[in-house]
Amino acid sequence: MSRLRDVPLSVLDLATIGSGSNATEALRGTTELAQHVERLGYQRFWLAEHHSMPGIASSAPAILIGHVAAATTTLRVGSGGVMLPNHAPLVVAEQFGTLTALHPDRIDLGIGRAPGTDQKTARALRRSAGSLSAEDFPQQLSELMGYFDGTEDITAVPSTGNKPPVWLLGSSGYSAQVAGLLGLPFAFAHHFSAENTLPALALYRQNFRPSAVLQEPYAMVCAAVIAADTAEHARWIAGPSGLAFLRLRGGNPGLFPSPEEAAEYPYSDIERMFIESRASSMVIGDPATVEAGLEELLDETLADELMITTMVHSNADRIRSYELVKELAGRSVAV
Repeated sequence: MSRLRDVPLSVLDLATIGSGSNATEALRGTTELAQHVERLGYQRFWLAEHHSMPGIASSAPAILIGHVAAATTTLRVGSGGVMLPNHAPLVVAEQFGTLTALHPDRIDLGIGRAPGTDQKTARALRRSAGSLSAEDFPQQLSELMGYFDGTEDITAVPSTGNKPPVWLLGSSGYSAQVAGLLGLPFAFAHHFSAENTLPALALYRQNFRPSAVLQEPYAMVCAAVIAADTAEHARWIAGPSGLAFLRLRGGNPGLFPSPEEAAEYPYSDIERMFIESRASSMVIGDPATVEAGLEELLDETLADELMITTMVHSNADRIRSYELVKELAGRSVAV
């Protein structure tokens, strides 16, 4: 039995800025991708919050969500996610209340507990050294929910009555437990924390308490997937992902490299081992290989929904990858 054909498929995008390109072209590519995956039948299109990274243009997810939602008609658009320690809960409530009022029943609010950036950048975002700790997360989350529910002393217009579905995002067990205790849907970042995927999902399900939102746990797993018509081409376009991650871990992030740059880079043996280790949690290859990899992931995690993130240099390759995955799921449509 194929689980790939039974679970909803969604997209996580970072508005990647490739070498030789710029933010305008990257954001245009994100919009085109959203329109394309909507026609293919993907369920959600989430945008991640990243700061001080030259190769990622999704630093202001609320603005980009509004733009993508206005350029589409049925796709659910949301944050994957808003890093709550970086923002005043009131501002997040006002932004997403506005988005929900503009696009009823189409906005998702995915919340993360980590700053997702260095402390210097985080302080610049908040203009304060306070409230940057992830340990403040439960209080911040409670305040945010209060603005939507109308239980705070301050009236957050137009948030009250315009509450989007709230998801908790995580890459470890902490957010998994919080999501379970609050009865919220949970999205796990398998694409950069694969070793924690199964333990975190187990904690989520074990701690789940039925709520007004959910009666049963609902877990979405986000996986890094690069599909191409041939295995050779898949490996070629996957090369830049490894180099970009290597540069990031070395404290030298830049524009997303091209396949040619990745092929020409003089990797050390240790660097090659590092990249190979990271690639082991990714699903890369021709359709048959990708199908087998995704089926295995779904069998292991029992995910209720699969979110896919595809970071490649060419937008045409990125779109083709999402087309192939949808064809594998047996639900592709003519475009």
